[in-house]
Amino acid sequence: MSFPPRFLDDIRARASLADVISKRVKLTRKGREHVGLCPFHNEKSPSFTVNEDKGFYHCFGCGAHGDVISFVMNTQGSTFPEAVERLAAEAGLEVPVESPEERERSKLRAGLHDVMEMACRWYQQRLHDASGRDALDYLRGRSLDDKTISRFRLGYAPGSASGGDSLEAALRAQGVTPEQLLEAGLMRRPDDGRAPYPFFRDRVMFPIADRRGRVIAFGGRVMGEAKAAKYLNSPDTPLFDKGRTLYNAAAAREALQEHKGESGGDLVVVEGYMDVIALSRAGMNAAVAPLGTAMTEDHLGELWRLTPEPVLCFDGDTAGQRAAGRAAERALPVLRPGKSLRFAVLPTGEDPDSLIATEGPAAMRRIIESARPLSDLLWDMEAHARPVDTPERRADLEARLNGRVREIADESVQGHYRTMFKDRLWAAFRGRGGSRQNNQRGSGGRGPERGANGGGAVGNPGAHVLARTAPLRANRRRQQAILATLINQPVLRDEIDEVLAGFEFDPDLDNLRQQLQNLFSNDWGLDVASIKAHLEIGDSARVLEGVLSSQVYQLAPFARPDALLDDARRVIAEIFGRSVFERQKEELRDLGRSTTDEAKVFAAGREAVENDRRLADIDD
Repeated sequence: MSFPPRFLDDIRARASLADVISKRVKLTRKGREHVGLCPFHNEKSPSFTVNEDKGFYHCFGCGAHGDVISFVMNTQGSTFPEAVERLAAEAGLEVPVESPEERERSKLRAGLHDVMEMACRWYQQRLHDASGRDALDYLRGRSLDDKTISRFRLGYAPGSASGGDSLEAALRAQGVTPEQLLEAGLMRRPDDGRAPYPFFRDRVMFPIADRRGRVIAFGGRVMGEAKAAKYLNSPDTPLFDKGRTLYNAAAAREALQEHKGESGGDLVVVEGYMDVIALSRAGMNAAVAPLGTAMTEDHLGELWRLTPEPVLCFDGDTAGQRAAGRAAERALPVLRPGKSLRFAVLPTGEDPDSLIATEGPAAMRRIIESARPLSDLLWDMEAHARPVDTPERRADLEARLNGRVREIADESVQGHYRTMFKDRLWAAFRGRGGSRQNNQRGSGGRGPERGANGGGAVGNPGAHVLARTAPLRANRRRQQAILATLINQPVLRDEIDEVLAGFEFDPDLDNLRQQLQNLFSNDWGLDVASIKAHLEIGDSARVLEGVLSSQVYQLAPFARPDALLDDARRVIAEIFGRSVFERQKEELRDLGRSTTDEAKVFAAGREAVENDRRLADIDD
């Protein structure tokens, strides 16, 4: 009995080699591999290795070598069909019955790899002849040198080649049949019965390879201002399924193997071909991209074959948030121990290509290093989606989080998510329920980590005066201390909002303040590392260095990264209150000069004195 090659690939992808082998062999993890005593010969020292990433086992003692199917056959005495059926049942796959038509397609498919390789070489040649001059100029205008163009095997599909100069003629001269050209997605047959024509015309060509590095499809970027789609991928073929294929997967696997165990060896998932190429040129070769489609379960399976926790890169705007949310939702049902996702947020309006071009590779590395785990993203999605200022609304948040947890199929992972969310709910709301201060917050309350005491402006006296007075002044060190606190304690962002609005900042610090508030307005719930990574880009880096300096921390220890949250909250209130008090003293002097109403002057003076008794200033 024979099985379709794609079905066998499915089994190898879904059946964890280490899990299957560990049922018979005690395995110990060693780097990216597992080792144990060989089940095929007697030995006292382990020489049997399992490479989950590459999908094979190997014994250096007896030479045994194979994949998950051959292991089941050799250890259980199964035939090939029996091993396939057993693994398919464990993976929840239905075994297909190969029809005579499918057998014919298998024969045709066997030669399609050669056809695609021929086409790739032809496109490469066209890029460097007269017909591809504009396409080559375009690539060089995108800062791609000849080495990069050659490494990614970029090419050009002419827009008007015909007769002996066409792709069809060139490949047919090498024995390729018209049926193979159609089957490979290189030619398209019109619905009206006319002769087939090239699928790609006047496009820069990006070869798409399978996990073994064989060309299975192409992506084409249109030249000029044509009305056609800017990017076009090959149609699904016997070799290519865009819902399970990742651009640059084979090269990314090699890069991960070369740098395994090293820092910075992350697998990065970006949006398009040029982003992958830009990362590679910047020294980050472990980069892949889906092919014009949303992340699928098959994509996730491919990613996890490469690395346990790939980093998904998204724009920081609303569309990027939605895309990240969809990827998170797609991942939940298929999470399993050790397999998850991390999320990196790009500055709004930037993609990896543009960011590297303007800010350099270091800026992109900082973004990747600041990637946050899936669990954090899920928390922020729900905690900041609706107000949580009443018991009922907090109960709704808990219900929504529990709903997310129930989507996780793996019981162990589900249990850990449930425990983590319970802990975070308790930490977020402890001491907040029912307080007078919290009740005054109204329906505008934000997510729980956006102000752990639930108040409006850190609960300080006199906060209401900001709505009717000019901005308050504070010396530069106070301004820096406020911003340092906000960066190092982002959970205070809502509480400090009114403080920020009430102060007048120096121009360079005000620019940094605006960038901070723009980051927070996107509701990403960024952590400290992510905030710093965004602010270190561009002209703000120097200002940020001054804000987070030892001089500021020495003067204002509450602004340090390791300061207690309550201390930071209290002293920010004191800074704000002191500035209010100074304003009141100034208003009192003005009032004394402009009125003879002693009662008004006395009342204003008493309010100022009472505030002064409550507040302590930090050293100037």
